[in-house]
Amino acid sequence: MTSGTTGMFRRSPRLRLDGRVAVVTGAGGGIGSAVARELVSRGAAVALLDVAPSVDDVARALGDRAIALRVDVTSPDELSAAVATVHDRFGGIDVVHANAGISSGDTAYTVATVPDGVFERVVSVNLNGVWNTIRATLPDIVAARGHVLITSSTYAYLNGLANAPYAATKAAVEQIGRALRAELAHTGATTGVLYPGWVATPIADVAFGADDIATALVARAFPAPLLTPISPEALAAGAVNGIERRAARIQLPGRWRAYSAMRGIANPLSDLVLEKDRTIRTLVARLERREH
Repeated sequence: MTSGTTGMFRRSPRLRLDGRVAVVTGAGGGIGSAVARELVSRGAAVALLDVAPSVDDVARALGDRAIALRVDVTSPDELSAAVATVHDRFGGIDVVHANAGISSGDTAYTVATVPDGVFERVVSVNLNGVWNTIRATLPDIVAARGHVLITSSTYAYLNGLANAPYAATKAAVEQIGRALRAELAHTGATTGVLYPGWVATPIADVAFGADDIATALVARAFPAPLLTPISPEALAAGAVNGIERRAARIQLPGRWRAYSAMRGIANPLSDLVLEKDRTIRTLVARLERREH
């Protein structure tokens, strides 16, 4: 094997977080705030970005190595201004976690019944927001040979029944992460995709009691071992471990890994089961009658 070929497969060194600068979007609660806390605990300085006022309290609790910035990720101008502020306070950015995301709300909808504007809003935050965040921070990431982490979901590969807007965006951001990792390979910078399963945050409440039909659909569609949510803190520890390893894929909890690896076989079978299952059909019909 020639030296040139060997260089093609040289791995980027482990990313030590002590003294690094990180940006986390959607950091006002849930996964984002937990990841921010974990990064600070490992020595990083962190800029917490969110539109929610709660981001101020999260940053305040983290001390001098954290700042809160009220930023709407759907606005490239606001993100550019945020990057400038981070430069002024901490210097160049080494790590970005493009995490901000929303669901369709506290009620489940089918494609036929989702209110006008909901799909567009979910796409704006979950997809455009990730794109805007990466574009604003990528020059720093390349210069630092840093790392981008994108929050996708198990819905990147699961059937998005009664959750199509969210699932569509999570499949899309997975593709951004995969493409970006290949595109950055020559620079020494890296990208990873985070695939959370069920996490005990408000965004999952619709599937665990907030909406009775959605709860019944989830219970019917998923095997019981896959239904137990993990805490944001457990997810954050695994996500930051993945950042340090520059992992291409972080699937948490780990019990989803087998399904993800077999998605090419499992998905057609799963789709067929959902299509033929009489209980699923009845629940979807009830969901659509409720919304009309």
